[in-house]
Amino acid sequence: MRRKQLGMSLGALMVGAVIFIVLALLGMKVAPSYLEFYTIKKAVAALSAEKRGASPNDIRKAFDQRAQVDDITTIKGSDLEITKEGSEIVVNAAYRKEIPLFGNIGLHIDFAASSKE
Repeated sequence: MRRKQLGMSLGALMVGAVIFIVLALLGMKVAPSYLEFYTIKKAVAALSAEKRGASPNDIRKAFDQRAQVDDITTIKGSDLEITKEGSEIVVNAAYRKEIPLFGNIGLHIDFAASSKE
């Protein structure tokens, strides 16, 4: 008696490989934007902690200096929203990132970082 063979067919293997490749390409396009966002988030939190009592212009200059070192190109110090709540300085950064995928298809992601979180 013959036993039924188990395993994947070549067609299923090809479909799985195409899905994996598309997901990997999407991840490689989106990952740098998220890495930059987490760098911005870290910089905003550090500025709020370091610059207690500083003027908004000093905070913006410090962010621009940090942005040069950390290679932040999406947002500048002039884009920051700086407020004071009680004795605490709150720094907010919000921006939209457009990531072209292929052809006319792109991805828009809205990022928002705050030192209050």
